[in-house]
Amino acid sequence: MESLDLLNIAAQACDDKRAENLVALDMRDVSLIADYFLICHGSNERQVEAISKGIKDAVEEEGIEVKRIEGKDDARWVLVDLDDVVVHIFHAEERQYYNLEKLWGDADEVSISVS
Repeated sequence: MESLDLLNIAAQACDDKRAENLVALDMRDVSLIADYFLICHGSNERQVEAISKGIKDAVEEEGIEVKRIEGKDDARWVLVDLDDVVVHIFHAEERQYYNLEKLWGDADEVSISVS
């Protein structure tokens, strides 16, 4: 599966759990970490957990292995590593504080399709 397709699956899973302000960054020319970062936030810890579980379920349905999920215990910043795509799910307050969009400002924003 192409990494852009994986990005869209993860984005749809986020949208299905009502994640807010989805932003996708093309990291291919900026970092070796991943092809894409997907950044979103939830309004509380329970929603952040639900978003991460929704992503896990959606990609596993497609036969894709989740490499690692970090931060689930506190649910303030959960990172879902899908290898070529890394999803950052923040609690709203942490998203403002860490401001990854600004930190990775050299990365181009990617259009994602969610319905």
